[in-house]
Amino acid sequence: MKVLVAGFGNVLRRDDGFGVAVVDHLQARGIPDGVELMDVGIGGIHLVQVLAGGYDGLVLLDAVEVDRPAGTVVVVDPEVDQVDHLGVMAQRDLLADMHYATPDRALMLAGAMGVLPDRRVVVGCQPADVDTYVHGLTPAVARAIEPAAEQVRRVVSDFGLPWPQPVER
Repeated sequence: MKVLVAGFGNVLRRDDGFGVAVVDHLQARGIPDGVELMDVGIGGIHLVQVLAGGYDGLVLLDAVEVDRPAGTVVVVDPEVDQVDHLGVMAQRDLLADMHYATPDRALMLAGAMGVLPDRRVVVGCQPADVDTYVHGLTPAVARAIEPAAEQVRRVVSDFGLPWPQPVER
């Protein structure tokens, strides 16, 4: 089994860098065989290219607006827009953006290409500030990193790939 854990976000826009911070946190504590970590940043097209390598599961990490207090961690099934009902020209127009900076757009393209795993979730965190151009998370979102990492370990284990608790170093 292969599972990709991918962190989205712009680390120069405060809490928008949440997904990348969780990937860094997980990397520092070790990952089991079968799990790959990826810092997507804002380059979702690269995520689609990596998914073409074949994965059984995908966990996306991102700052998400869920109208809850800053730092709230949520696990949600992502909605993936389907394009197969559109005509060829409409598909080309919709899929022509080569950046795919948002998870929604990247998932749409991966689905259209047939490389999107059936098992996929988003582990997200309610941000406090994604508009300030500064490196570093707000305190509430920084405190959510380990709870989000715990959700990633749980989800990957639920996918069928056991992820033991990390040993404190």
